[in-house]
Amino acid sequence: MTAEQLIFIIVAAVTLVAGISVVTSRNLIHSALWLILTLFGVAIFYVLLDAGFFAVIQVIIYIGAIAILFIFAAMLTRRVMQDTGPQTNPNWWLGGLIALLLFAGIAFILINWQGFSSLAPELTNPSGRIIQLGLALVSPDQYVLPFELASVLLVAGMIGAIFVAGEKKQ
Repeated sequence: MTAEQLIFIIVAAVTLVAGISVVTSRNLIHSALWLILTLFGVAIFYVLLDAGFFAVIQVIIYIGAIAILFIFAAMLTRRVMQDTGPQTNPNWWLGGLIALLLFAGIAFILINWQGFSSLAPELTNPSGRIIQLGLALVSPDQYVLPFELASVLLVAGMIGAIFVAGEKKQ
């Protein structure tokens, strides 16, 4: 087992535990801190994939903006930070069944997909990776829609944080 594989296994375990802790934590601030650890684990995966640009973007945008904005919004609200109501839904089994079916469907599609086992083509100009990435992000034939959807997600997160942190007029 190589050092890279060992790092991957450790980071995967920490990221999975942190991701589960995000949804099972009873304290909102603790949940946000677990979210930061989960997003940092994803950034480490990008580093392992030799995608340094995406790792930096993951840290700057998601950890530095979304998660911190979420923590500030939670801290600015004057409500109690711990929910004392029931933490389970009586229809939890239905959500679990749907999640299992979706997982089975995605696994079936990936197993039967021919491109899953093939390697990505090498970039022709390694020094121009950022230029190629920038052109791909704004090209109408490639990734302009996901790029714009990410910006809408950021704006929605900011509006949601302002709404949560704002005082309610009665």
